Amino acid sequence: MRVFAISDLHVDYEVNQQWVAQLSATDYRRDLLILAGDVCDSIPLLESSLGTLARRFAKVLYIPGNHEMWVHRDQYPGTSLDKFQRIRRIVEGCGVSMQPFHCNDLSVVPLLGWYDYSFGEPTPELLESWMDYRACRWPDHFSHREITEYFLRCNDAVLEVKNETIISFSHFLPRIDLMPNYVPGNQRMLYPVLGSTGLEAQIRRLRPAIHVYGHSHINRNLKLDDVLYVNNAFGYPHETSITAKHLICIHEG
Repeated sequence: MRVFAISDLHVDYEVNQQWVAQLSATDYRRDLLILAGDVCDSIPLLESSLGTLARRFAKVLYIPGNHEMWVHRDQYPGTSLDKFQRIRRIVEGCGVSMQPFHCNDLSVVPLLGWYDYSFGEPTPELLESWMDYRACRWPDHFSHREITEYFLRCNDAVLEVKNETIISFSHFLPRIDLMPNYVPGNQRMLYPVLGSTGLEAQIRRLRPAIHVYGHSHINRNLKLDDVLYVNNAFGYPHETSITAKHLICIHEG
C-alpha cells in the first residue's frame, strides 16, 4: 500500500474541482490518501468531492481545515462546531474516515487543531482582514484558545497509538519554524493564525516518523527533531510557485 498526501484542494475553484474529477479511477485502488483539510466550505461540494476521492482510493483519511468551519456562504444555521459535527457524519457516509487507520506495521493518525496565537499575537490588520473572523461562528464567549483546546481534546484518544511506523497529519501547523526564512515580512502577519504549539506537544507524544500538514500553502519537506514534516498543498489556481498540483507518495510498504 502506498500512502499519498495532499491538502488545500479548494475545490470551490472550478479548475481545482476538475483536477479531482480527472484523477485516475484505477491507479490508486490499493492506496491510501491523506487529505489534510481545506477541501471547501460548501457542504454539498465537500460531500461530492469526498465521495469522488473515496471511489479512487482504497482508503481516504481526512481532517477538516478552517475553510470547512465557515458558515457564512451556505448560511449554515448553527455554529461552526455544529457544522463540524455534521461534517463528521458526512465523512462517514462518504466512506471516508477521520479515525486512525492501521495496516500491519503502519498506523496513520489524524489530528484535529486550530490556532491559539501561540505563534504570535494578531495585529489589528490581521483581525480586520482574516476571513475566519467573519466566516466562522463559534459559541458565545468561546475564545480562540478554547477553540483550539476543544479540538486538541478530541485527539486525546489517539495519542497512545503504537506501531513500527506512524504517520500523523493535521491541517494546521504544529510549529512555526516550518515556515521558510524567505517568507516576506509583510506576509508574516499571518503567523498567529497558522497553528498551535499544543499540536506539536501532541505530535511529540505520538512520535510519528512523518507528519503531514497543510494551511500555509507553502510546500515543504523538512526533517526536524526526527520527524519528517511534509506539506503538499494544491492551493489556489494562481499559486504555482509555492504549491504543487499533484499527489506525492510519502510512504510505500
